[in-house]
Amino acid sequence: MTSWGRFIKRAFDILFALVGISLTFWIMLLAFIVASFETKSFGLFMQNRVGKHGKIFRVFKIKTMKVVAGVETTVTTSNDMRITKSGKFFRDTKIDELPQLFNVLFGSMSFVGPRPDVEGYADKLQGDDRVILSIQPGITGPASLKYKNEEAILSEQSNPKIYNDTVIWPDKVIINKSYIKHWSLKSDIQYIIKTVIG
Repeated sequence: MTSWGRFIKRAFDILFALVGISLTFWIMLLAFIVASFETKSFGLFMQNRVGKHGKIFRVFKIKTMKVVAGVETTVTTSNDMRITKSGKFFRDTKIDELPQLFNVLFGSMSFVGPRPDVEGYADKLQGDDRVILSIQPGITGPASLKYKNEEAILSEQSNPKIYNDTVIWPDKVIINKSYIKHWSLKSDIQYIIKTVIG
């Protein structure tokens, strides 16, 4: 991606993050209140993720899961007992992702790019694969669209983590490298439209 391309991408992110926040802030606030009541905790989920150049940042999401004793995993399936009733709705409608508009505005994320992962994945990439760390992670992107039903796919596996680490994650790396190599603002807009219309 050229310096000019990076400038255009960032300018687009700032403009439309401001528009998105102004249009959806009331939805975020309502979802936050509902999540706080149902999880009996602070309704905003914040977690360390790997960002551009491997820098760790805090991603913002509406909380969709409650704490269940003895259950702790970084891989979530669609039948995970920790997902609340409102959480399932927020996940299905992508409302839980709306607070990431603030991540985009602050510059730790972009509208389109590789999804930000927990430590142990993107930060462990080697060689040419590390090009994925040259841009901000995104709310959506080609890999996100291909695996929009990732939780359902994982729920069908006998060992979801192994399937994720050996099948889904390597495929995402290939897809995201291609995205960066062939980036254009037009393709970003197309990915956003495909995400919105489902």
